Amino acid sequence: MKKIAIVAVAVAGLTLVACNKKTDTNTVTTENTVTTETTTDTNASLDNAGVAADNALDAAGNAVSNGADAVANGASNVANATENATR
Repeated sequence: MKKIAIVAVAVAGLTLVACNKKTDTNTVTTENTVTTETTTDTNASLDNAGVAADNALDAAGNAVSNGADAVANGASNVANATENATR
């Protein structure tokens, strides 16, 4: 009976050791996964912010261009009105 008890204790001890190693590996794997997901989320956010900034700059450039076109058209209309008035 003593031999069976010693073997049972040894098996139980080895099982616990094996579980602890696996737990450490699982913890590291989980931490790596969380880090990777966080990095991916951060990169996606930065990419989206960059796209939004580019779009805002494009919109501002378009507004300036449209304003310049409106000024040019206004000047052209004044010139045409002046020319028509002197005929």
